[in-house]
Amino acid sequence: MRLILISLLFSLGLGAQQLSLSGMYGSLCSPNFPEPYPRDTQLRWNVSVPDGFQIKLYFSHFDLEPSYLCEYDYVKVEAEGEVLALFCGKEQTDTEAVPAQQALTSPRNSLSLLFSSDFSDEERFSGFVAHYSAVDVDECSERSGEDALCDHFCHNYIGGYYCSCRYGYRLHSDNHTCRVECSSDVFRERSGVLSSIDFPAPYPKSCECLYRIEVEDGFRLRLQFDSHFDVEDHPDVSCPYDYIKIKAGSAVFGPFCGDRSPGVIQTDSNVASVVFHSDSSGENLGWRLGYTATGSQCPMPNTPPNALMNPFQSEYFFKDHILFTCEPGYHLLKDGGHLDHYQIDCRADGSWSDRPPPCHMVDCGSPKMVDMADVVFGNHDNSTLFGATVQYVCREGGVQLNTSYRCGLSGDWVDSEGRSTVPTCLPTCGQPSRPLPPQVKRIVGGRSAEPGFFPWQVLLSVEDLSRVPEDRWFGSGALLSQSWVLTAAHILRSLRRDTSVVPVAADHVKVFLGLHDARDKRRATNLSVDRIFLHPDFQPNNYNNDIALLRLSERVEFNQLIRPVCLPLPHTQDDPLAPPPNSLGVVAGWGISNPNASASSSPSSTLTFDPVSDTDLEMTSDLLQYVKLPVVSQAECEASYASRSVSYNITDNMFCAGFFEGGRDTCLGDSGGAFVMEDEVSRRWAVFGLVSWGGPEECGSLRVYGVYTRVAKYVEWIQSHLHAAPWW
Repeated sequence: MRLILISLLFSLGLGAQQLSLSGMYGSLCSPNFPEPYPRDTQLRWNVSVPDGFQIKLYFSHFDLEPSYLCEYDYVKVEAEGEVLALFCGKEQTDTEAVPAQQALTSPRNSLSLLFSSDFSDEERFSGFVAHYSAVDVDECSERSGEDALCDHFCHNYIGGYYCSCRYGYRLHSDNHTCRVECSSDVFRERSGVLSSIDFPAPYPKSCECLYRIEVEDGFRLRLQFDSHFDVEDHPDVSCPYDYIKIKAGSAVFGPFCGDRSPGVIQTDSNVASVVFHSDSSGENLGWRLGYTATGSQCPMPNTPPNALMNPFQSEYFFKDHILFTCEPGYHLLKDGGHLDHYQIDCRADGSWSDRPPPCHMVDCGSPKMVDMADVVFGNHDNSTLFGATVQYVCREGGVQLNTSYRCGLSGDWVDSEGRSTVPTCLPTCGQPSRPLPPQVKRIVGGRSAEPGFFPWQVLLSVEDLSRVPEDRWFGSGALLSQSWVLTAAHILRSLRRDTSVVPVAADHVKVFLGLHDARDKRRATNLSVDRIFLHPDFQPNNYNNDIALLRLSERVEFNQLIRPVCLPLPHTQDDPLAPPPNSLGVVAGWGISNPNASASSSPSSTLTFDPVSDTDLEMTSDLLQYVKLPVVSQAECEASYASRSVSYNITDNMFCAGFFEGGRDTCLGDSGGAFVMEDEVSRRWAVFGLVSWGGPEECGSLRVYGVYTRVAKYVEWIQSHLHAAPWW
């Protein structure tokens, strides 16, 4: 297109020229563009498009000589003999106008653009580039008010337009007029609102509306008109133009018109027709009415004792209902059965469908029986009604996890957490299935245990697959409950070059329970571990706070060979350290040791009771051994190790046990194994220590005692994980 325009300009020369453009779109530019335009030139473009269209013109480039009121060079846009715009210069000023992003639209289908330059230019200017396109004429916007083409909505499209109507109206056959559609509505709800179209705006002309209200048989309709009522009337003739009329059964109400509301109309029918008529004139605002359906009234029912009724109203009518429930601790009794709720309905004849049933207190019945347990009622009359309490008391030799139960809302006996599961009587902690024989004097080298002597003894097998090469070692622990095992932290710490405290992976630990012969683990109960808890303050350099917990992946079943040990009383600040000096405790184990252990001066490498690898494993006996050891005074314990090396630090979290003269039986216990003592009153065994470390000389040397973790210092930490009540 640009090449065609340039050729036309050259063919016509530089005199007064006129060009005609009749395409639906096109472009035009100043002579010689993009080179500077010539002096003393006038050129006019006459642009026309088909009827029914307008011309839209805009400039994509504009650079003319600036002048006051565009006296020198300019572009003038004209249409229908009027100047639409006069442009010159480069930038908008008070006296010069540039098109910038402005678009010009012709009023009709033709437009003229005149370019003019004077005889001289002080500078060289590149001129302009303009574009035009044909746009459709919007017939809908040309006529409005009384002359509007459409009653409601006019929609323009290329070459024409069409009309549409608001919701509720339909287009007349003349395709311009809108008439209301208001004779198909049927109201079936028991209450509702209906009004003239567009209320409170003027209602449509020439309408015949029929509204029908139909509710269930047995109801009577009550209509109430809004106080704002405006229907065209006549001062002398009753409602000759517009009116509203109501028919209900055989009764007719109306016609109504004017500005006075008809108010309330009470009918004796469940069906009513509302007719509204309007003529072809008037600008009245219309009407609105609300309707309700009322039925026969039922008497206020008597509420049984301890019963609740919903909804509670001052009056009840046909189709109303009441839902009866009972206060907490009671339930409805109907035809010999218990109900959570019961509904009665108000009937068409004004009577209730039934009487409300009485509320009886919840009765949980006799509590379930539990093996090895007796049931003790909390009331002297052995009541089983709501709120009554019972307690399961295990017979001698047993202990239960849950004790007290209450008759609950649901009619079940429930514990403090709302569970209806009955308790289980378990063996009491610290009670071996076989009592230990009395020991009067020291047993040199230990004695073989009988099965059931130490049912809490646990063997731990640990594989640390995070190391290269992989490593494996053993240790011992003490069973505290069906899910928890107590042991030393150094057993479960991943062996690292630094002092970081990271537990081994739980799935790398195996737990053997009920084990007697260490070489025959098939007879033992083998369980995996769900989670490991090392004490957060464990110090691997000196074994302070050397204690840890294992949570088993499943609950172990207690039997003659698997039973828990008790915990000691928790240590408080003012209490003397437990266990006291010179008291006797028992340590059991298989004598797991490492005969190739070095004897360097470093505590971390000479702890005789360190867990040992599988390749270095040596046991003093295949069968479980045990020995009685005396507790050494704290001063002697500290002095013994201080005399050997300042690297050893005996803290209050540790105690020593063993004999001054030494002996192999001092080393009998396995790392993490329990140092247990028997309570003289309850005759139950509690774990007071855990085998932790010893050294630096070979275990059993003169004045080399075993060092144990003082468990009483950690009872509260243990209980915080077990979430169990202490046995004491």
